[in-house]
Amino acid sequence: MTVQLLNDTMGFPSLDKANKDGLLAFGGDLTNERVLLAYENGIFPWYEAGQPIMWWSPDPRFVLYPHKLKISKSSKRLLKSNKFKVSVNRNFKDVILACARVKRTSQTGTWITDKVIDVYCELNQLGLAKSIEVLVDDDLVGGFYGVQLNDIIFSGESMFSYVSNASKIGLIRFVQMSKFKLIDCQVYSPHLERLGAEKISRSDFMQYLKPIKKV
Repeated sequence: MTVQLLNDTMGFPSLDKANKDGLLAFGGDLTNERVLLAYENGIFPWYEAGQPIMWWSPDPRFVLYPHKLKISKSSKRLLKSNKFKVSVNRNFKDVILACARVKRTSQTGTWITDKVIDVYCELNQLGLAKSIEVLVDDDLVGGFYGVQLNDIIFSGESMFSYVSNASKIGLIRFVQMSKFKLIDCQVYSPHLERLGAEKISRSDFMQYLKPIKKV
């Protein structure tokens, strides 16, 4: 299957055109308008510096239902200790910069380029992207960010931890205090699977976007 090359015209091919890995298209531009349109249609950008912009819509999709969140005994002890303080949307730029800079196993670079940072900061200013900060004694030690499409779904993008368990506790707290029906984790992660995330079909995932889906 040939993956479509996008031009400057806004729009994406139908999701059934994605290849077996979920790659739907590449190219185009990275503006907040196009990025938002992508999320509204079950698509997200993901690529490394030096590569063309790649747009993905995997099938199956990896998601977390808040009511299926699994909290281990050790995590319950950490939550009870109040070692970590969790806030929402207080320092978006520091969180996305930390996500870009943190070293990850099996990755040689980061997809969170300067352009990506600019675009998601614009989405944050528009109230469409949010950060979750995890603090110890007022120091930022972990967190993550993502896109809030509506009151139903939050699409997580990237997380980081400078201290063991920091981002995990941040995610647990965020899920507990939010009213979302679905946390979009996008692609499989054993770490998130241990927290209860699971695979669902792309068609089932798209049902959560029906109220806002644009063609």
